[in-house]
Amino acid sequence: MNAENIRFASRFDGISGSAIREIFKLLAVPGMISFAGGNPSVDALPDAQCAEIARELLLDKGKILLQYGATEGYAPLRESLVPYLKDRFSFTCRADEVLPVTGSTQAMDLLCKALIDPGDKVVVENPTFLGNMQAIRLYQAQLLPVDSDEDGIKVDELEEVFKSEHPKMLYIIPTFQNPTGRTLSLERRKKIAQLAAQYGVVVAEDDPYRDLRYAGQELPSIKSFDAEGWVAFMGSFSKVISPGLRVGFLAANAALLRKCVIGKQSSDVHTANLNQAIVDAYLRRGLLMPHVERICQSYAQQMNTMLGLLSKCGGVARYTRPQGGLFIFAELQEGMDAAKLLMNCVDKGVAYVPGTHFYAGGGHENTFRLNFSMSTIEQIERGMALLNEVFSANS
Repeated sequence: MNAENIRFASRFDGISGSAIREIFKLLAVPGMISFAGGNPSVDALPDAQCAEIARELLLDKGKILLQYGATEGYAPLRESLVPYLKDRFSFTCRADEVLPVTGSTQAMDLLCKALIDPGDKVVVENPTFLGNMQAIRLYQAQLLPVDSDEDGIKVDELEEVFKSEHPKMLYIIPTFQNPTGRTLSLERRKKIAQLAAQYGVVVAEDDPYRDLRYAGQELPSIKSFDAEGWVAFMGSFSKVISPGLRVGFLAANAALLRKCVIGKQSSDVHTANLNQAIVDAYLRRGLLMPHVERICQSYAQQMNTMLGLLSKCGGVARYTRPQGGLFIFAELQEGMDAAKLLMNCVDKGVAYVPGTHFYAGGGHENTFRLNFSMSTIEQIERGMALLNEVFSANS
C-alpha cells in the first residue's frame, strides 16, 4: 500500500504549521532584512559566559549532569528559581511548586495535556501568540477570542465569556504581549485573578518578555494576586539568556504541577541537565540582571528607531507603542492586505509577519507584526525605507 494513504490523527485537521516558520523559509536570500522573527539579538547571547560556566560545571559535576535526571528538574535550579520569582514576578512559591521545562512552549503543551479534553473551551487574547494557539488547537479545544485595547484584554468582555461559555482555561501574555507589545494594566491583573477563582478557570500566564523593559514601571504578575491556585505561571530564559538552551519553567499548584510532571515523563523524560545547571549558575552568580540591563539599552534604541520611522511610513494607519519586549504591531489603511504585500516586500529585501495569523478567527488582513531585536540600526533604517516604498505604492 502506498504510504500516501497513512491515516493521520484528526487533531491535525486544519493545522498547517507555524506561519512564522514558513516565512523563515523565504529569508535565506543573502542580505534579507527580517523583521519577522522574535529572536534575541546575536549580540545578546552570552556565549563566552556560557562556555566558561559549562566547562566549570562539566569538570566539577560532569558525571551527574551527563546522566539521566529527575523529571521534576535539576534540584539546584528549582531552588534558585524561588528567589528569582519572588524578586522579578512578585509571588512566592516552594521549590517543589516549580517545574523546569524545555522552553515555555513545553509548559503550554503540558498544561493542555493535563487540562484539555476535545471540545473544551479556551479563552485567548485577540490577537495572541500563534504558536500557543496552535498548541491549544492540537488538543482539539475551541478557541474563544476576547478583544484587547491599550490596557490589555477587556475584562468586562472576559467576564461575560466566563459566565456564558464556562471555559476550562484562559491563555494570556500580560507583559509586552506577542504580537502587540501591550501590557496588561495593574487593575486588570487583579481582576483576572479574582475572575479565575470566581468562575473556576485556570489562567495560563505566559510572561517571557517581562525583564525586557525600556520605559515605565514594572508590574506584579497575575500570579501574585492568586490566592487559591488558579494561575499557572509560565516563564522562560530564552529571551534573556539563550533560546538555544531551551530552559523555561512552570509554577503551579501541587495537583496541577504533578499532572504536568507525569505528562513530561512521556515527552522528554527531563529537560537537559547541563542546560538547567547553566541557568542555575547564571542566577546564583548574579549574572542575569546586569546582562539584561546591557541588552535593554540596545533594544531600546532599536525599538525607538523603528517607531520613529514607522510614524513616517506610507499606508500605516496606526501602531502600538510598547514600553518593552520585542514587537510592534501595526495596522495599514483599510483595504490594504499585509499578507498579499509581504511577497512584494520580500522581493525588495525585507520581511514581516502578517497580523492575520495572530487572530483566532483570522481576518484583520491589514495588520502586521514587526520585530526589531534581530536588526541593527542600519538594517532597521534600510528595512523601514523598503516597507515605506512598498506600502506607499499600494496605499
